[in-house]
Amino acid sequence: MLRAANDEIERLRSFISALNRNRFGARSEKLDPDQLSLGLEEAEQELAASAAAIERRIGRSTNVTSQRRNRGNLPAHLPRIERVVDIVDKACPCCRGELHRIGEDVAERLDMVPAQFRVIVTRRPKYACRACEGTVVQAPAPAHVVEGGLPTEALIAQVAVSKYADHCPLYRQAGIYARQGIDIDRATLADWVGRAAWYLAPLHAALRADLKASEKLFADETTAPVLDPGRGRTKTGQFWAYARDDRPWGGTSPPAVAYIYAPDRTKARPREHLAGFRGVLQVDGYAAYGTLAETGSITLALCWAHTRRKFFEIAAAGPAPIAEEALRRIAALYKIEADIRGHAPEARMAARKERSKPIIDAFEPWLRAQLETVSGKSPTAKAIRYALSHWAGLIRFIDDGRVELDTNTVERAIRPQALTRKNALFAGSDGGAQHWACLASLIETAKLTGVDPLAYLGDILARLAQGHPINRIAELLPWAWKRST
Repeated sequence: MLRAANDEIERLRSFISALNRNRFGARSEKLDPDQLSLGLEEAEQELAASAAAIERRIGRSTNVTSQRRNRGNLPAHLPRIERVVDIVDKACPCCRGELHRIGEDVAERLDMVPAQFRVIVTRRPKYACRACEGTVVQAPAPAHVVEGGLPTEALIAQVAVSKYADHCPLYRQAGIYARQGIDIDRATLADWVGRAAWYLAPLHAALRADLKASEKLFADETTAPVLDPGRGRTKTGQFWAYARDDRPWGGTSPPAVAYIYAPDRTKARPREHLAGFRGVLQVDGYAAYGTLAETGSITLALCWAHTRRKFFEIAAAGPAPIAEEALRRIAALYKIEADIRGHAPEARMAARKERSKPIIDAFEPWLRAQLETVSGKSPTAKAIRYALSHWAGLIRFIDDGRVELDTNTVERAIRPQALTRKNALFAGSDGGAQHWACLASLIETAKLTGVDPLAYLGDILARLAQGHPINRIAELLPWAWKRST
């Protein structure tokens, strides 16, 4: 009776600790570098202010803050605006003879001209024949995404990239434009984005088809709040993400990610999205993915980061020898992965069999032994059972050099959508969420392939509006566009 009470107390304490961490603390066991940078900004500002005061007092640069910064040459493609700072009197201060030039010092400083609106004026001259009455000849008007409207395709791309890459909602963009004297309301911007999404829908479908032709994918999902006017509140849809990144094992397929909106999180969704896919799918422990293995065409690989996270939450709550030892063993696996990243699949598999397999072979019996020593209701027991119940998928990486240790690839791809969701709060409708998925897929894939999403979207929108052949739509995928420009 006493042991049962103590076990219950331990379970409740762990539960409370987990709730506190979930409510007030970071959920990840890894410190986000961006968050760390935010914490250092004020200290760096203080240092710069002190350096400025010293420089003003002694009359020269101290290099206190600049010595750690990149002071290399600025990019050659930037335009140069030259300014000459010359002496007024070119007579020698001693003999008053004429001075002659012996050289110069050149310093380059980075400047910026704020984003500026401009008006593209298109003139189409009309021609008539003096001999033939009624004959008028004129070049046809170029086709545009918004026919007869204000925006160029470049401006529409700017609005879309600002919303889905820079997480700036349309009402904020409208406010930014208003400060420059351009009165464009949010509804008008939404109309532009919706029209762009319609043009880009075939390209989104082509991206999904290209991903399904891959030999290995990552999958994950996140919530997508959507306005439900009938009930006066939001409903919870889902963004499903399917990503490819073969670079860790030297694959040649370009990295890409496609988001698909669905109004629910049922098991049928991934089966529908991945119809026709044959290969390895790396996922977390969500049961919806488990049904995919039943098709016989998909092999599931599981994520060690999710397993590690459960032990980390226990260790973070207080002394936990079992969880700490589990973390140490998992860390050893990650150390091996760091050593073989970028190697060919065969080399990775050989290294894993030699170095990782002994750790795995000792890990499973150790987990089973520890399970016998703890209460079945304790968080430690739950973490161990999670690992053991997914063991076959967790050790898939041993026999396949293409498999990663975790699903961080797709989790990184989902993070930008979480930021957009945080700022925009919700999508206005199911259709709006589908537009979000379409545009975000192309923007994030462009970023993954090293393509400027603004230049990319502006160009392909112009091509699509002017009738780019639908049977050559794959030519507009980010990696193909990059090769052709």
